[in-house]
Amino acid sequence: MPDSIDASDAMIDNWTKRLEENAARYQALADRMQGQSVTERSKDGSVQVTVDSRGLLKNLVITEAAAGKRMAEVSAQVMQLVQRAQARIPELLQQAMAETTGTGDQAAAEIIREARSTFPEPPPDPEPAAPEPPVRRFLPEDAEEQPPAAPRTPQPPQSPRPPQPPRHRRRADNDDDDFFGGPILS
Repeated sequence: MPDSIDASDAMIDNWTKRLEENAARYQALADRMQGQSVTERSKDGSVQVTVDSRGLLKNLVITEAAAGKRMAEVSAQVMQLVQRAQARIPELLQQAMAETTGTGDQAAAEIIREARSTFPEPPPDPEPAAPEPPVRRFLPEDAEEQPPAAPRTPQPPQSPRPPQPPRHRRRADNDDDDFFGGPILS
């Protein structure tokens, strides 16, 4: 009987040692991922984003080159770059796991699967649309959206027209509507 107790103690010690080693490896993984970040930049260099290993936006740079773009285009570009950066996190995690915990066990596979589920591949880049010609609008509420008109050269003031005398209706011979000496409508 003493052999079975000693064997049980040895088995428990062995499990404890493996759990402590795994805990140390996963702590090393967590420490390694803590300082990781991913940066993505637009093709024209006008927008740059950096996300941390949890996918949180840590830095956003919009250069003067973006000044000529529509704000809707710039904001869409920011979101697209954030998604592209986040989609690289599972790859970063897998590389860190290969160097610390290993990727062969079930726990590692589940962590990678969860990271891919959280940070999926972004949709493909949309094709750049051809610039649309400016639209002329004539409603007062749309006037703000129009680009400013070219400055006009001042015109000399026009002289006001003299008032026109009222036009009177010719009276017919059979007109019986003589109220106070004249027609009602003039």
